[in-house]
Amino acid sequence: MMIPRDRVPFSSPFGREPLKRPDDVRLIVWPVVNIEEWDIHRLMPRQVSPAPGGQKNIPDVPNWTWHEYGMRVGFWRLLKAFEDRNIRPTLSLNAKVCETVPDVPKAALDAGWEFMAHCYEQASIHTIEDQLAMIRQSADILEDFTGKRPRGWLGPGRTQTFETLDHVAEAGFDWFGDWIIDDQPLWVQTKSQPIVSLPYSVELNDITIMVSAQHESNVMLQRTIDAAARLIEESSASARVMAFGVHPYVSGAAHRIRYFEDMLDHLQTLDGVVFWQGDEICDWFTGQSARPAVSTAAETRSAL
Repeated sequence: MMIPRDRVPFSSPFGREPLKRPDDVRLIVWPVVNIEEWDIHRLMPRQVSPAPGGQKNIPDVPNWTWHEYGMRVGFWRLLKAFEDRNIRPTLSLNAKVCETVPDVPKAALDAGWEFMAHCYEQASIHTIEDQLAMIRQSADILEDFTGKRPRGWLGPGRTQTFETLDHVAEAGFDWFGDWIIDDQPLWVQTKSQPIVSLPYSVELNDITIMVSAQHESNVMLQRTIDAAARLIEESSASARVMAFGVHPYVSGAAHRIRYFEDMLDHLQTLDGVVFWQGDEICDWFTGQSARPAVSTAAETRSAL
């Protein structure tokens, strides 16, 4: 068993070998849209409408329909926002959506979005008896739907057991986005081969900002402005990546979409900002950072 510090030696972007910036690029932005399948026969993955008396119910119709709004309305607003600005994000997709609401992933595929595997349906990975089978099933469904096997993985709610990354690597993925650990990609050890951790975000994420903390509709816009300014400043020495994550039933709401559009517009006004998909970030990183040899947990600890 390897814990996270067994998988990656400690280092900091302020001290490690600088990552070379692509020509005239100051900041790589990784936009991620998360689309989930919520099973009406289970407890909902999250709630915006607490039940009277705090009782969690099955079926939880109020919260399931909130999520369904994202499929029917919110997604299409996000799709238009990206298309109007010629931005192609990464789609973090529960594979079951390809079976239940295929219109949504089909529109994303037609628009050139990248598909990232995101479990079969939304549930903590700790509840899944055979993780490897589920991970492979998710990749198989996305490959059948898109014609291309996904190279990237994001766990539901970024959940992992100590063994999850070993399964992700064994299933053939090149990179994952579960770790909120750095502003740059990193090589991470697994039992079979090293894979790349891409810098995702938990605080430039509409679930954390809007659902968990119940902030005003413009807060993600302001946070993104502030984060981009600092990361661009720091990138003069070594390139940085800034991810943001949104969900159709949150950022696609009528009272939030204008601020999301303003956020994209602001980023596009900044010199040296590019919007990349996960595969592009991984290939740029691996093109200048050699894949390490497979090491044991003890060897990784000795490097600390």
